[in-house]
Amino acid sequence: MKKLFENIFFKLGIITVLILFLLIPATMVERLIAERMDRYQEAMNEVSDSHAGEQEIIGPILQVPYVIPGESMAGAAAQVSRESGVIHILPDQLKIKGDLDSEQRKRGIFNVAVYGTEFTFKGSFSEPDLSTIYVKPEHLDWEHAHVTIGISDLKGLLEQVHFQIDEQDLLCTSGAMKNDLVRTGIHTAVQFDSTRSEHPFSFKLALNGSQSIRFAPIGKETTVHLASSWKDPSFQGNYLPTQRDVGKEGFTAEWKVLDLNRNYPQVWKNKTYGVSDSLFGVDLQLGVDQYQKSMRVAKYALLFIGLTYLVFFFVEVTRKLLIHPVQYILVGIALVLFYVLLLAFSEQISFDWAYVVSASMIITLIMLYARSMFKAWGPAMFLCALLSILYTFIFVIIQLQDFALLFGSLGIFLILATTMFFSRKIEWFEKDSEPEPAPDA
Repeated sequence: MKKLFENIFFKLGIITVLILFLLIPATMVERLIAERMDRYQEAMNEVSDSHAGEQEIIGPILQVPYVIPGESMAGAAAQVSRESGVIHILPDQLKIKGDLDSEQRKRGIFNVAVYGTEFTFKGSFSEPDLSTIYVKPEHLDWEHAHVTIGISDLKGLLEQVHFQIDEQDLLCTSGAMKNDLVRTGIHTAVQFDSTRSEHPFSFKLALNGSQSIRFAPIGKETTVHLASSWKDPSFQGNYLPTQRDVGKEGFTAEWKVLDLNRNYPQVWKNKTYGVSDSLFGVDLQLGVDQYQKSMRVAKYALLFIGLTYLVFFFVEVTRKLLIHPVQYILVGIALVLFYVLLLAFSEQISFDWAYVVSASMIITLIMLYARSMFKAWGPAMFLCALLSILYTFIFVIIQLQDFALLFGSLGIFLILATTMFFSRKIEWFEKDSEPEPAPDA
């Protein structure tokens, strides 16, 4: 049996089988990470239920019913309607300003970012250009006009909303009228002063939310100014800020979006267009997403296990040592345990420190075990150095998002070149006996 284990090709076969076998617990670790991500999402939902969820603000939008009469039917005294519906009119100017008062809420071991703020909205409506939708002014029912403001989570409203327009102070009520544009929100009926060509408006929105805030660029020119003490913002959506400043004291950001930047006009009928695809805003990130990075590290399980076993194999061959398959299995279990330690520590401390602590523990464990196997510190320290390089290489890759493929490919190329260099002097076909001398003539 010992002679069989000394065979290089038999040993390579065992190592290959062990690598494939260890991919099973590595896959189980990925499932564990996914479960912890789901638990984190549940924690965020619990906070959202008690505080408020991610907020999306769409509005204000002026909505006016219209009726296009048809021809009188024979024998009938009244006309029948040929077409009816609602016209959506967007403001010419829309300026939004707010300071996000952000903080962290704990739910178990998880932290959730929440905020409260008072937004100030200012803008103006003007007479709509009805020629593009083939509706005449006399077809509009201005007596039943209303303004709708879309708010994704109404639990976040802290105060009554007063909508000021044409020197009127109108109290908004719950519900999104003609909600083909927004699902939830508030509205108020309006009466326009026909003697004015422009109708300036303003209102304040005291709002709670969590994780993110989004706006729709419904103005012909939309300007949004946000400020917060949150130090790690992530600007998301269809438009990035034209100006932004992120520092230790927080961030300030300003967006400016024109009607030419979006795919819907200033006025349209019914459900012709939607505005939800043009949202933009900011996410309040809690440092880095440790679960996504842990999952990325777990994807390199084959590389971790394979390269570690390769180092053990070359030490075994070059130093004429014999490593039992059980010892290979124990080393493989230690390598898989690294991912569990990384996940557990990253939920308590930052991901970078969790990676350093977990890698140090596993490298030290394998080094001490290798010392007992090789009966010498030299091979064990050599193995420790190679594992340190490997873990550092993987750490650098997961930090690089745009260049991960490039650096990963170059790193694997260097590993392959190094392997080929050190394996060039290995006698793969060992001679079992000396060749017989040639017979005499």
